Amino acid sequence: MPPCTREDLIVRTFARRICQQPLAAKVPEIGVMFWIVKLLTTAGGEATSDYLGHHIATGAAVELLLIAVALWVQFRTRRYVAAAYWFLALAIAIFGTGVSDTLHLVVGIPYAGTTILWAAVLAVIFWRWYRSEGTLSIHSIITTRREMYYWATVFATFALGTALGDFTATALNLGYLASGIIFAVIIAIPAVAWWRFGLNPITAFWFAYVVTRPLGASFADYMSKPHSISGINFGDGPTSAVLTLAIVILVAYLAIARKDIQRPAATGPEPDITLGRRA
Repeated sequence: MPPCTREDLIVRTFARRICQQPLAAKVPEIGVMFWIVKLLTTAGGEATSDYLGHHIATGAAVELLLIAVALWVQFRTRRYVAAAYWFLALAIAIFGTGVSDTLHLVVGIPYAGTTILWAAVLAVIFWRWYRSEGTLSIHSIITTRREMYYWATVFATFALGTALGDFTATALNLGYLASGIIFAVIIAIPAVAWWRFGLNPITAFWFAYVVTRPLGASFADYMSKPHSISGINFGDGPTSAVLTLAIVILVAYLAIARKDIQRPAATGPEPDITLGRRA
């Protein structure tokens, strides 16, 4: 057998770390702060990706670097760490926006087409995840394989939400503010359906999770885009900076307070999608 090179050792070390099973759940408890930070990451991802898109080659390199580093950091941890989790969520928001926009602006697929495409991708991931693991509950993210399914789902929801938000704002000519208001109404549907009509909590969670993307992105675009396309012209860069700062402050609070760490028993029933109580 030939001797191992330095590159072989690096690959094997990385693979060994990736294959290590988590010691605890790798996602946060679902509560009000989760949804606030989630909305900020969707909005921040939209604005940051649009800002990086002003310089296509450099922007693409930065997005790839961010997603690679964030994946490495998150999968090196063996339990939930607020900074690592939300860093990856923001990196996926930025990268997912870039990929979805590239399919429209470079490849030429209309927004309706990219919306259908990403909806199909998300459906396939959900199908494969459920077929493999028998559950889509985020409180079951206690193995590396389930975590991989989880982050693949997150990526698909960000890409789908980007396409859907652009479709309503531009293809349907509703504008960014009207689109944001519509998605604000839609996101209340799963909460009310769970609370009053017994909608499956896992279904309610993923329904709301998908809608956070076009909701946050629509308001980010409303803030950043010029008046000529229904925005208030704050700019992509300043909008990205403000939202990123807000994310950093809230994630720092979560890291210190540690109120969003799942309790050991959280691998059981799905929680209240708004306040984190057990169903």
